[in-house]
Amino acid sequence: MLLSSCIKLFFVLNIFLTVSLAFEPITTGLAVGVGVTASALLAGFNHFKCNVVECCDSNWFIPNITGLRSSLQDKLHGQHLVVDTVAKAVKGHIRNKNPSKALVLSFHGWTGGGKNFVSKMIAENLFVKGMQSRHVHLFVATLHFPHKDKVETYKDQLREWIKGNTSDCPHSIFVFDEMDKLPEGLLDAIKPYIDHYPEINGVDYRKTIFILLSNTAGNSITHKTLQHWHEGRKREEISLKEMDQLILKGSFNEKGGLWHSSLIEKNLIDVFIPFLPLERQHVKLCIRDDLQAKGHPVTEDIVTKIADELQYFPDSEQLYSKSGCKRVSQKVDLIMEEVSQTVEEIKR
Repeated sequence: MLLSSCIKLFFVLNIFLTVSLAFEPITTGLAVGVGVTASALLAGFNHFKCNVVECCDSNWFIPNITGLRSSLQDKLHGQHLVVDTVAKAVKGHIRNKNPSKALVLSFHGWTGGGKNFVSKMIAENLFVKGMQSRHVHLFVATLHFPHKDKVETYKDQLREWIKGNTSDCPHSIFVFDEMDKLPEGLLDAIKPYIDHYPEINGVDYRKTIFILLSNTAGNSITHKTLQHWHEGRKREEISLKEMDQLILKGSFNEKGGLWHSSLIEKNLIDVFIPFLPLERQHVKLCIRDDLQAKGHPVTEDIVTKIADELQYFPDSEQLYSKSGCKRVSQKVDLIMEEVSQTVEEIKR
């Protein structure tokens, strides 16, 4: 009720300010006095409003780079290349008061490796409301851009969405999921907003963050990771440099959102980040996290039982999870329900 009344007051003050500025010269002195008072009241209301309703200010946009690194280190398993690269890239961009361009991160790898999970961590450590923030925008290819014959319409919509939301908040985050299913050529529409322009039609896009999520180059990443394993090398020895060209080539040549994209041709993607296939040991860590989060007992027997429910490859080694950690939560619910039923039967 209080907020509703204040919003009404806000509109009254806006109207009052407009009317006061339209007075004839003979009443200018009175208008200025009233206008100053109304402006002060309006400023006070805006301050109050942003304590209650999300705004793009220091009450709601609170970058926590230390928290981001800690979250990545503690909750993201088996992705050493992601932890260091993401933390450094976001930190450098946020701390730069005058960045030369928007930050563009491109995440690549098979499903279940943690791409959406990391996007969520970034949002949670920049905005108080995380992915629920009105300044964090998620686009899903099959949901928002399902028809390949409507690319030009989608381009116009995308430009308006990005312009409008960046005007509202310079620190806006745009996440594009299922990049490999995005109509070819569509993403070229964002090129001006991630290029090295101080502003476009009065809007500065350089503080925004674009995150691209894709399965593109997933096969190449997996093959390279398996090759390391066959050579007897540690997983942690895989470097970003040796994966970079592999992902770049795959993204540009494989059908999907980045196929022959000007974003790659013009080097506008700041970093390509590989998400490696997860081993059984990493899946077990995900299972432990999920069990703890749901208040279940964590024992090696239960963890192993749940891990055994997932499928692994190659057939000979059974080394990597086919679904990463994506199906872990559902498997935990299923197995723990079975355990609960067994306990109930024993009690009878």
